[in-house]
Amino acid sequence: MIDRMNSRDVSRRALIQSAAFVPLAALVSSAQQTSPAALTPAQMKTLVAFIDRLIPRDELGPGAVEAGAQIYIDRVLAGPNAGEKDSFIQGLEAVDAYAKRVHGAAIAELSAEKRDQLLAELAGGSTPESQFFNRARRLTLEGMFGDPYYGGNKDFAGWDLIRYPGPRPAVAAEDQGLNVDVKPYRVSAYGVKYGH
Repeated sequence: MIDRMNSRDVSRRALIQSAAFVPLAALVSSAQQTSPAALTPAQMKTLVAFIDRLIPRDELGPGAVEAGAQIYIDRVLAGPNAGEKDSFIQGLEAVDAYAKRVHGAAIAELSAEKRDQLLAELAGGSTPESQFFNRARRLTLEGMFGDPYYGGNKDFAGWDLIRYPGPRPAVAAEDQGLNVDVKPYRVSAYGVKYGH
């Protein structure tokens, strides 16, 4: 059995590496609303418990929940991905039912260790719950590392984690050298007011 700490580090590393290929969703003008748009409070609680263990807070920095990935997911399901809202909710509910059946409690009521175990069980399977895992993981990555304008990456937590300085209108010659520590720009592609 792999040591729990090592498996978490590997999982986090794999998540961050795959974030390089995360597309940004194009949201409608309601992107800056703050109240839940697609999920009920109970569904949001389940989602938060799920994504909290996908990218947990650790010594490297904030996790997905602190970065607002759940806000991004809620907004995208209310907007450009509204067509998948019902299947996403069904998947979320199926994962919660699986947690109750296999682990004896709703996912939000499980300890962090039990939620880690549940996610590991779902990650490699071909069940509907496993398919949901893959989609929720992808949306979590988008929310963690996308532009803050879309609701996630609060306070540029995701960009700081991967040391992405942010979009810049111009780059100085001294910032283009190898092994140069570039200072974060901390501005959304949509302007200063979208950094949360």
